[in-house]
Amino acid sequence: MLAIKNASLVMTNHLILDAVLICENGIIKDFGKNLPIPEGAQVLDAKGAYLGPGLIDIHTHADGHYYFYEEPKKCSETLMKHGVTSVLPALYFNMTKSQYLEAIDKIDKAVENGECPNIIGYYMEGPYLNPKFGCDKENNPWKGKIKEEDYGEILKRVKSTAKVWSVSPEREGIEDFVKNVKKEIPGIVFSVAHSEATPDEIEALIPYGLHLGTHHTNATGTLETYPECRGVCVDETVNYHDDIYAELICDSKGIHVAPYMLRLVEKIKGKDKIILISDACVFDGPPIKGCEDVTDINFDWDGEIAGSKLTLDVACCNMMVHTGCSVCDVFKYASLNPSKLLGLEGLGQIKKGNTANLILVDNWFNIKNTIIKGEILV
Repeated sequence: MLAIKNASLVMTNHLILDAVLICENGIIKDFGKNLPIPEGAQVLDAKGAYLGPGLIDIHTHADGHYYFYEEPKKCSETLMKHGVTSVLPALYFNMTKSQYLEAIDKIDKAVENGECPNIIGYYMEGPYLNPKFGCDKENNPWKGKIKEEDYGEILKRVKSTAKVWSVSPEREGIEDFVKNVKKEIPGIVFSVAHSEATPDEIEALIPYGLHLGTHHTNATGTLETYPECRGVCVDETVNYHDDIYAELICDSKGIHVAPYMLRLVEKIKGKDKIILISDACVFDGPPIKGCEDVTDINFDWDGEIAGSKLTLDVACCNMMVHTGCSVCDVFKYASLNPSKLLGLEGLGQIKKGNTANLILVDNWFNIKNTIIKGEILV
């Protein structure tokens, strides 16, 4: 049994100060003010720090140094140190079929061996995205016709583990692909990504479970439809639909998403449909012009932004700085909302009976402790 005292509990829309939270058998048993600490319990003094639900990063490829498919254990450990108690390693379209299968095998083995307690499944960022968009797009082996014999084995291998599958709705044959994935994985969430799809093309996939916009406002298509007229594309469609969540990469200088845009998206989507992600990758290309002093973004060798060097705790801090949102808000964006999107019962909020995946953070979201299933791991 673990008892955490002197905590500022972060609830979904308020705080409970000077609180105690008790975990037993990996579950949140009780919490509140003036709660007696059971005799014999392990006691952790929060010293006034915020105690909130563990972070859920649904979209990240790496830990800043290694890709998950290279070093799953190291990536898992790094993210736990940064408060990520649940993570979906993202597999990118620049992989060949054999590389996809090797990556899945290596990560699955590490999970089965108990080396990665925070890995809960996969985020499939590809393979069928628009080849015009995204970093490292010159290394895209999936530009041709969509064929089941090409992707079938990959689908079979992630049948029980894939949680999100990104697609470009404008790809010819994508609806048949989506139907096949949905048949094998009924609960899959589809996401529009690396796309210049029209609203109609995106809306056609909503009935199959398209409820997410991958790294919103990044790697999306043109707005030009008529001279001197602003058109609509992926971002406008994601903003318009209440049942589509918007992923946001929140770096320190507002390169992926400008601070004003962050505030605009927050206003349009509301607090219940934003999901913060890190989208961390490993690239060593030179900075693009004007970004020479940027330290938390990668660049490829084609002059493109190539994901971030962020961890989700830092993204939460950046979101507070850029938008003025509260600590309750960022916990919602980085824990509760992703848990709702994925249907993760028992995660994402402090609630009796929920899994005791918790983090202690200071005012600027520096991680003090990470707790998974009631055990202090960091």
